[in-house]
Amino acid sequence: MSEIKVAVIGLGYVGLPLAVEFGKKYSTIGFDINVQRVNELNNAIDHTLEVDEEGLKESLVEFCPELVAKGKGLKCTSSADDLSDANFFIVTVPTPTDKYNRPVLTPLYKASETVGKVLKKGDIVVYESTVYPGVTEDECVPVLEKVSGLKFNEDFFCGYSPERINPGDKEHTVTKILKVTSGSTPEVGRKVDDVYRSVITAGTHLAPSMKVAEAAKVIENSQRDINIAFVNELSKIFGLLEIDTLEVLEAAGTKWNFLPFRPGLVGGHCIGVDPFYLAQKAQEVGYNPEIILSGRRLNDGMGKYVADQVVKRMIANDLKVKDSRVLMLGITFKENCPDIRNTRAIDIIGELEEFGVKVDTYDPWADNGEVRAEFGIELVDKPVVNGYDAVVLAVAHKEFLESDVDGYKSSDSSVVFDVKGILPKEKITARL
Repeated sequence: MSEIKVAVIGLGYVGLPLAVEFGKKYSTIGFDINVQRVNELNNAIDHTLEVDEEGLKESLVEFCPELVAKGKGLKCTSSADDLSDANFFIVTVPTPTDKYNRPVLTPLYKASETVGKVLKKGDIVVYESTVYPGVTEDECVPVLEKVSGLKFNEDFFCGYSPERINPGDKEHTVTKILKVTSGSTPEVGRKVDDVYRSVITAGTHLAPSMKVAEAAKVIENSQRDINIAFVNELSKIFGLLEIDTLEVLEAAGTKWNFLPFRPGLVGGHCIGVDPFYLAQKAQEVGYNPEIILSGRRLNDGMGKYVADQVVKRMIANDLKVKDSRVLMLGITFKENCPDIRNTRAIDIIGELEEFGVKVDTYDPWADNGEVRAEFGIELVDKPVVNGYDAVVLAVAHKEFLESDVDGYKSSDSSVVFDVKGILPKEKITARL
């Protein structure tokens, strides 16, 4: 492969930052089936807020003709025909789970079909989507072969380089996070590693096989999930013992090797999903992953636990629960980020509504249209002053750090439950 021409398939939280960086170095096509998304990006607008306007303009061919003259620059498109000149394809489509927590590989299959239609001899296809070990070779390669008519590891080659994007994190951006790479042959692995190393300033780690790289990714988030499940369980225990969990963690954290995990809701596109991919593969080969699934069950139940705790404290304060008004501060899956994928804040809302509570949800970062389409609820433009029997701080947006929760309480008996443990202790009724 002489001149590298990159195509990034999927321009979401993972694909866009990567495409922008490759566009500074190579001729790059960014492909997405969402026409509106593509049009916005070509006008230097990213609603995910992963790349700002200036950053987009530094890479887009529409704003940097000098890049085009050098054979570089990013062009975003929704036309698969524009992929035909590329020879280094990077697939960054979502890998969700269904309502039964089973892996959904449909986006990967469709992306592989799209690439297969333009695949040529000598091309390399690298997958970044989180999968269980073996998906690239066992699931994606057969689609590429069938659609292209080419033979794997003779006519075309593959690689796997797991994404490590942390949505909303402006410090650990794509180029500053060490990248794991791999290839379907040792030679291709070195080529894949060279291409990534040319844009990833933090460096790369070349794994010995694609399966090793796939497994490494899926256990990264499974490990975090299990550790968070442990402190969530501690929070439940210490709640019964009337001990402040965060004070316990602060004391334990004085030991040099104590891991600083905190209790909370576990959502998003990685930690709340990836363990199910590993569990699925484990079960296929006859092993029941007890710790992984136990951690998932515990973390997925935290929304209900929070709602139950809020209601108990309302009852203890002689507040009527049915038809009461509760304010939810935050619905995104994490702070200072508009991403609502797999947010577990919605579990708190649903459980409170089961008690007959009227919930107002306020989130200055979330898009109301997306929230309406995904969950069927309307965000409020602003909370009602002195209007709520309880306030639940579910997401640690910077705006909430600066707000006065006392101003939302309808009386001194109103409950304030701090899921994130960020408010002054004297301002709250309880926290995880």
